[in-house]
Amino acid sequence: MTDGRGFRDRTRLDAARESLLDAVAPLDRTESVPVTDADGRVLAAPVTPARPVPHYDRAAMDGYAVVAESTFGASDRSPNVLHVSGPEDGDATDGDGSVEATVDARTAVPVHTGSELPEGADAVVMVERTERFEDEVEIRGSVTAGENVSPVGEDVPGDADLFADGHRLRPSDLGLLRSVGRATVEVYESPVVDVIPTGDELVPADVTAGRAPEPGEVVETNALTVSRYVDAWGGTANYRDVVPDDDARLRAAVERGVAESDLVVTTGGSSVGDRDRIADVVADAGVVVHHGLAIKPGHPAGFGVVDDTPILMLPGYPVSCIVTAVSLLRPALKRAGHLPSVPQPTTTATLDRKVASEPGVRQFVRVALQDPDLDSGAESPDDAPVAAPVRASGASVLSSVTDADGWLTIPESVEGLDAGATVAVEDWEYRP
Repeated sequence: MTDGRGFRDRTRLDAARESLLDAVAPLDRTESVPVTDADGRVLAAPVTPARPVPHYDRAAMDGYAVVAESTFGASDRSPNVLHVSGPEDGDATDGDGSVEATVDARTAVPVHTGSELPEGADAVVMVERTERFEDEVEIRGSVTAGENVSPVGEDVPGDADLFADGHRLRPSDLGLLRSVGRATVEVYESPVVDVIPTGDELVPADVTAGRAPEPGEVVETNALTVSRYVDAWGGTANYRDVVPDDDARLRAAVERGVAESDLVVTTGGSSVGDRDRIADVVADAGVVVHHGLAIKPGHPAGFGVVDDTPILMLPGYPVSCIVTAVSLLRPALKRAGHLPSVPQPTTTATLDRKVASEPGVRQFVRVALQDPDLDSGAESPDDAPVAAPVRASGASVLSSVTDADGWLTIPESVEGLDAGATVAVEDWEYRP
């Protein structure tokens, strides 16, 4: 089954991801949520307006509402004079913005931006093109019908198709939904993910509060990180307590996850040592589809299926855990939650040194982006940033992730990259 590197056969990442996505079913559960709580949620039904926007003909400028024909021929030298109709204070609107006065060919009514257009008016003359004299106003420029007026439905017609099923709502969408009178929307439920940290050596952070960990104790961080990724990627994480390397307790944790969630993720115990038990537990309870990936870091990862629920087994080294979570868990969550699969943003950069890579293995290289430095030996065309590898190895060094601005990938078919190579640095922390 294994060789000195731990695995006899390692599956290429693309093939493993395809198999995982085949095992993930998009959720059909839906719920109605208030618009104010719907940011980032995915619509489960099309949305149409409850009312048009605007829902009344309104003034688009401060000025005077008029019959357009009464302004024809008006200019600075030869203004048209109209009688001002409305209250003496020059505000023809009541407290809610509606207009009490009416307009005919001999009159004008003062309005503010957003005011309801008075009865009879079909245009607004901007205040800058007028001059008021007690109960008369000089009109110093002509307007056409509809000018400086926002008619009913100009922004959103009453019969508009606003958003289709499957649209992920953004903050600007919520404002539009509120403006058209929608208080709630029907959305798909977020996928629930059980995140289970495993390992005899792990202790919760609160256990070591006020003291340093004992030799052999490792503060649990992987499941915390993965749980927060789940939340950021559109799921709902159940961050579980640490489970030791015991088959019975691991199986109980997996079975609870299968019963209570849509996807189960374990961290740690995924390699092939005596204490790496999770793959055997999953195989006993269901089936292991892939175990061992042709990637670096992260090759001990794998996944299986128990009672139609995918079980994603992530490695215990922090960098390996993050790489495999981004590569496998994120697309699985997107599929389960009907979320659009939007590529992470990348930055084109110039590699500042040679990076070796194992043939047949996809390598993820953590890099920091730096300002171009032509004296460093890495010439950067067009002032592109320079990508400096943070570490060439060290899957257990979590700080190498936090010190990096992203990672670049070296495909399986490429034996390393030379200094000066143009590379795409992916920002894996980006939250769409």
